[in-house]
Amino acid sequence: MKKIYFLLAVLSSALFAQAQDDVYPAKEYKGLLFITNATVHVGNGQVTDNATIEINNGKIVRVGTDIAIPQGDVKVLDAGGRQVYPGLILPQSDLGLKEISGGVRGSNDYRELGDLNPNIRSIVAYNAASSMINVLKANGILLAGIVPQGGTISGSSSVVQLDAWNWEDAAYATDNSIHINLPSFAAPRRSAAAPTPTKPEDIAGRALAKVEDIKAFFREARAYLQETTYTATNLKLEAVKGLFDKSRKLFVHAGQVKQMLVAIDFVKEFGFETVIVGGAESWQVAPLLKENNIAVILNAEHNLPSTEDADFDQPFKTPAMLQKAGVLFALNDDAGVTRYRNLAFNAGTAAAFGLTKEEALSAITLNAAKILGIAGKTGSIEAGKDANMVICEGDILDMRTSIITHAFIQGREVNLASKQTQLYERYMRKYGFK
Repeated sequence: MKKIYFLLAVLSSALFAQAQDDVYPAKEYKGLLFITNATVHVGNGQVTDNATIEINNGKIVRVGTDIAIPQGDVKVLDAGGRQVYPGLILPQSDLGLKEISGGVRGSNDYRELGDLNPNIRSIVAYNAASSMINVLKANGILLAGIVPQGGTISGSSSVVQLDAWNWEDAAYATDNSIHINLPSFAAPRRSAAAPTPTKPEDIAGRALAKVEDIKAFFREARAYLQETTYTATNLKLEAVKGLFDKSRKLFVHAGQVKQMLVAIDFVKEFGFETVIVGGAESWQVAPLLKENNIAVILNAEHNLPSTEDADFDQPFKTPAMLQKAGVLFALNDDAGVTRYRNLAFNAGTAAAFGLTKEEALSAITLNAAKILGIAGKTGSIEAGKDANMVICEGDILDMRTSIITHAFIQGREVNLASKQTQLYERYMRKYGFK
């Protein structure tokens, strides 16, 4: 009888373990790995058919059609003619900072009290066990930018890889940018039932005053950093040192043309390396952005136009217009409902409205890596870079055929099971389809 109870306990434990998300990071693979018979989308516009990828200790060694596989202790994965893409990069998100946004405060740590918080580090609040992470990996997203929110200066963001025990393991590029939120220069849209203000608001004047406050902060920081000795250390001013020595970038959250002109003004006065986040109206000032070497992260492509007189499909066309103007840009997915998983399909929409498919792929891989400052080690399938890649049965930009079968982060094959795949298996079995 004891043996029967023991057997039942073992079976119950196995079933329970199978029903949970796989929260264990993949084991590091040491040695040679060859992915053969693959159509390789490099990420820089090139595509190589029937190619082999050689990986050694997590790094890409060679990509080509004439690579011989040596005898001995090597691992070979036959892609069977499937598509191999660089791991997708989600450039801006609150992944791991916000778990249940509808009222469970204990699961959220994405903003800080106060208005000027450049010294706040989002990376230390990152939850590497978030239930959203495996869902994103199953959609080909292997790296993400973790961004604080709130206030005028929100703090610093970092890039994480999505297969880690904790935030220290996850950190891929730490504290590489400072985020600011510019005030709106446009009056908020009012419903027909809203009361008419008794006197007009000076929205533009209030916004310009806030911009002057931001400039005053940076001028104070510049003066502070020029000193060699201090009677006291100012953590807020110390935190923006990287903007002046260009070890960090300034990410300006702006969608309106007037806001982007303010960002250009920051470049001219302070010399910051600047990125526009949002950029809904960036197509209107694309030549100016190119002239001032300002990159753009487009946030909400599946959205209505930002102005009433814009074309109905303007958000879909904006990536192609930036591409034509020579502006470095990346695509993002900040939709709260889908929680980032439609990143590849946003790129697919851009490919249907003017971009080539390889240009659209670059917008969620190599371009994103360049903007985040990590292009030296990821973003494309090239020799010397980390083996961050996915194998897909169909077109990764097409939601009908995109089925990710394998994913590798730094050469480790990661598990693609998630709560959603487990529910799929559960009900396929319940109704006799499996």
